[in-house]
Amino acid sequence: MCGVWALSGSDACLSVQCLSTMKIAHRGPDNVNGYTNCCSGFHWLAVVDPLFGMQPIQVRKYPYLWLCYNGEIYNHRKMQQHFGFEYQTNVDGEIILHLYDKGGIEQTVSMLDGVFAFILLDTANKKVFLGRDTYGVRSLFKAMIEDGFLAVCSEAKGLVTLKHFSTPFLKVEPFLPEHYEVLDLKPNGKVASVEMVKYHHYRDEPLHALYDNVEKLFPVKNNIRILFNNAVKKRLMTDRRIGCLLSGGLDSSLVAATLLKQMKEAQVQYPLQTFAIGMEDSPDLLAARKVANHIGSEHHEVLFNSEEGIQALDEVIFSLETYDITTVRASVGMYLISKYIRKNTDSVVIFSAEGSDELMQGYIYFHKVPSPEKAKEESESLLRELYLLDVLRADRTTAAHSLELRVPFLDHRFSSYYLSLPPELRIPKNGIEKHLLREMFEDSNLKSKEILWRPKEAFSDGITSVKNSWFILQEYIEHQVDDAMLANATQKFPFNTPKTKQGYYYRQIFERHYPGRASWLSHYWMPKWINAADPSARTLTHYKSAAKA
Repeated sequence: MCGVWALSGSDACLSVQCLSTMKIAHRGPDNVNGYTNCCSGFHWLAVVDPLFGMQPIQVRKYPYLWLCYNGEIYNHRKMQQHFGFEYQTNVDGEIILHLYDKGGIEQTVSMLDGVFAFILLDTANKKVFLGRDTYGVRSLFKAMIEDGFLAVCSEAKGLVTLKHFSTPFLKVEPFLPEHYEVLDLKPNGKVASVEMVKYHHYRDEPLHALYDNVEKLFPVKNNIRILFNNAVKKRLMTDRRIGCLLSGGLDSSLVAATLLKQMKEAQVQYPLQTFAIGMEDSPDLLAARKVANHIGSEHHEVLFNSEEGIQALDEVIFSLETYDITTVRASVGMYLISKYIRKNTDSVVIFSAEGSDELMQGYIYFHKVPSPEKAKEESESLLRELYLLDVLRADRTTAAHSLELRVPFLDHRFSSYYLSLPPELRIPKNGIEKHLLREMFEDSNLKSKEILWRPKEAFSDGITSVKNSWFILQEYIEHQVDDAMLANATQKFPFNTPKTKQGYYYRQIFERHYPGRASWLSHYWMPKWINAADPSARTLTHYKSAAKA
């Protein structure tokens, strides 16, 4: 996790424009030739090769290539060995330069097994390339004007204050996942877009699978287990200490247990630190404690109260750059626990279970799905929007405290294989979501049966008191947003008009930080196939029935 920022074709004072790069300094606290009107910035979190990892990356063999990138390429050594590339550094991103020189941009992005967002400048061929990973785990934003002005940044906040003579309001938008863009570079630093290409679909097995050592085996459960173990194992690549978020639910417990097993096999010389957060008596704290005791991790519990959660909202929404109700509510706990990790431990690389609910139909409303085919369609829709919702939440809340996130459930090979399974195998079974995943590890000793079959608990609900949940927030907001304000919401917020006082309150904070940028969120996340006004899992009939049981 780092922060990239680049600007090309600017007619304004570069020294002033470049001040915007400091807006993303939190993403990396370890801190272009022959062209005018160009500059780049990079905030480094030294996770791999702390000696030579500073960017832009330029190597002697390709003096005409300049690379700014944020991410981790897990197969970079395998690609280096297979093609016989000579490395100048130990930086995983150097593989991008070698692959590009060998086969061009299309082959390069298709061969990268990892998460990434990059800007590649080729001064010999007068080209600029932008690229982003399949699920958008690494963030990237772009602003471009027809006169050739281009600016890119890891977060939108690094672009919104840039100036351009032709417009008082620079349009900033996310760069789409699973795409790369080709731009012509002119001598004055101006650029012109040539093409935007979708290089991969998450349903398809990635091209780099041809070069790894994992083979598909039968039966299905073996395949899933082998691919998941491999997804965790490859993510051990780091020079910094590894930790893991642990809610005590199925997904995070599976990640933590598998991670600890892989660390022992790799003879990592320090214990795994696991982290749980919640209010006193919250379900997640109790469950996480049981899992930590079972697997033997060095466990940390972070307690917070409703006042601390409410006070964090402004910082959370500023970091997130969104006002989606579910995303904001779920981000509070993740933001506070990331703050604790940074302040009190030396763990920097943090494993988490993001993506599992979207991939494996884990949300409680999937119990209401009318057919396996509809469930498949909804799952794929959720995966397409990860970069706007859960992946955005996980990236911003950890990056705000200079931590790097790793998400094995969104591994290319693992996720593409799971999506290739028949739709009827992936839907909830006997009232239990993710039945296939639970069955996969039932005969292992990684986790107890109690945790293995624990029902789904929404993160923002699971971390809070059993008695109050995040409805504490609603009580507070009742005093901040009156009925008249909500009644006039359509006039004040004509786009994505909030329907609830909570939504109105979040939108107010967002507009204070990012006025006129509401289009960054295309729509609010809400569960399907039910009539719900609030996205909390605790409002769903299935949840209420399970809670009474």
